[in-house]
Amino acid sequence: MTPSRVVELEGHIIDSGMMGASFGIIMDHGGSFDVETFDIGRQKDEESYARLVVTADTEEKLERIVSELHKRGANPADPDDAEVAVAPADQVVPQGFYSTTNHPTQIRYGGEWVEVEQIEMDCAVVVEETAGSVRAYARVLNAIEKGDRIVTGDIGVRVRPPERPREKDGAFGFMRGGISAERPSKSTIQQVAEAIEETKSTGGNILVVAGPAVIHAGAREDLARLVDAGYIDYLSVGNGFAVHDIERDLYGTSLGVDTETLDHARHGHKHHIYAISEIIRAGGIEAAVSDGLLKSGVMFQCVAHDVPYVIAGSIRDDGPLPDTITDAYRGAKRDQRTGSKGGHGVDAFDVTAFGRGR
Repeated sequence: MTPSRVVELEGHIIDSGMMGASFGIIMDHGGSFDVETFDIGRQKDEESYARLVVTADTEEKLERIVSELHKRGANPADPDDAEVAVAPADQVVPQGFYSTTNHPTQIRYGGEWVEVEQIEMDCAVVVEETAGSVRAYARVLNAIEKGDRIVTGDIGVRVRPPERPREKDGAFGFMRGGISAERPSKSTIQQVAEAIEETKSTGGNILVVAGPAVIHAGAREDLARLVDAGYIDYLSVGNGFAVHDIERDLYGTSLGVDTETLDHARHGHKHHIYAISEIIRAGGIEAAVSDGLLKSGVMFQCVAHDVPYVIAGSIRDDGPLPDTITDAYRGAKRDQRTGSKGGHGVDAFDVTAFGRGR
């Protein structure tokens, strides 16, 4: 008998591309499908529904297809409870554990759907039962403890991916199309500015995740002005961004190039190393601001206006700055407070040092 599984797709599955993507996944992995039910939402606020029977030559191939579909938001019809296994040791998960996406997720447990707390990508789901209540939450693999009850497989797991409704969904919906040489960047920048104003006017927060290209391209002063004006609430950057922002303040260059005149400064290739040395000598970015060494730029404005930031490092970093978190795991956990990786919960992690890079 040919292995098969029934899956369901719900929401704006046509406009979001979910349905077409699901068909492609099935065929690309050598499976086939029959559409049992397809109800189309005919109004802008109506959702659609599809029920597919997915088949494959082997159970292994079918499991692979269903797993890929699950990441897209296609969930098994009439699911059983999630399967749970015990972690055999610290930082060791059971084989076949469910690896999370960064989308809202629920598990079925005791016949009820339970929301997974602190969701973020590439984690395990831990299930706890206390005093008759059930709690499920995402936990990074390094934090798994022996005896944790971990969800395995895709059975009884429901994912709700972001959708693209027929109307503009929020202030930043226009950015889905990306930026290219064929699109007028000036109008895109204007839309970004309007979206920031709209977000702030409704009480929202703005997180900037920036790379050193912002500094190299000459946009440093513009971003610094946004921080100074109170438009930026959090900053998540790498060591390179902070170094070249500081280099610009101390030496007027970024990677040895004056971003205004494009002139190469004499010994300019050493400026970023000199900048790192000066900040180390001062005792860190905050100390450099307090001592009057650092007088401008994005990092200066963050310190001056108490804007929380995280500087995460990599193995390629020069220096790095004393404020840079060189432990990738610790950096990700502190960065989680900004939500830049889809995480929402911080209770399980030490975030007391978030901001100022301490």
